[in-house]
Amino acid sequence: MKEEFFKTSETVLKVENISFFYEKKDLLIKDLSFSLKKNEFLSIVGSSGCGKSTIIKLISGIKKMNSGYIVGKKTAYMPQKDLLLPWRNVLENILLPSELSKKNLNEEKKKAIDYLKKLNLEKYEEKYPYELSGGMKQRVSFIRTLLTDADILLLDEPFSALDAITKENLQKWLLEVLKDFDKSIIFITHDINEAIFLSDRILVCQNRPLNSFKEYIIPKEKKLDLEFIKEVKEKILIDIGGGK
Repeated sequence: MKEEFFKTSETVLKVENISFFYEKKDLLIKDLSFSLKKNEFLSIVGSSGCGKSTIIKLISGIKKMNSGYIVGKKTAYMPQKDLLLPWRNVLENILLPSELSKKNLNEEKKKAIDYLKKLNLEKYEEKYPYELSGGMKQRVSFIRTLLTDADILLLDEPFSALDAITKENLQKWLLEVLKDFDKSIIFITHDINEAIFLSDRILVCQNRPLNSFKEYIIPKEKKLDLEFIKEVKEKILIDIGGGK
C-alpha cells in the first residue's frame, strides 16, 4: 500500500480518519484527515489545547492514535525546546541521534560539518550550549533534525520562546535554508503572522474534538501584501474564536 501510494502521487504524507483520546476518554481528535505535498510548507494554527502539537506527535510516533492510519515518507521531529546537552559541544549535540541509531559516525560527522559550513555556522562547531544565544541553539537543533535525512520535518513551535527580532531573523533564515534542501514541512504555531510568512498552506484548528480544518492557500506573491495579511489574519482569528 505504501509503495503504491508513493508511485502514483506527489503527496508525501496522508493522514486518514485518525482519532486520539486521553485515558479518561477525553476525545481530542476525531476522524481527522489531511495530506502533505512534496516540498510543501504547511502550517497548523489554533488555540492552546486544540490538538495541533498532538497531530505531529501522532505522525512522528511519539503518541499512538486510537484509530485511523498514517502513511508517509520518513519524518523527523523538532520540539519547541532545543534539548541540547550542556556537556556536549555543538557538533557532538548534532551527532547524538546518529550515535543512538548506531550510524557510521565518520560519515555522519562529515555530513554534519558540511551542513554547518553550508549554513555558515562552522565557527560554532566546538561551542557549548551555554555559549549560544536562543536563536543559535534553535539553528543547531534544526541542523540535528536535517541530519536524519528525513523527507518530512515536523517542527513544533520552534521559535515560540524567542524574542520578536530573533524570531523574525530565524523565519527568514529557515526559508533560505530550505531552498537548498528537498524537504516537506509541517510547522506548528500559534502565531498567525508567522504562519502566513512561512507557509504555502495553513490549516486552522476549530472544533473540539478536532475533526476538520479551515484551509487557507498563501500565494508567494502575497506574503508581503499588508492588506492580504490583514484580511487572512482576521479570518483566521474568527475561525479560532479570537476575532469575535
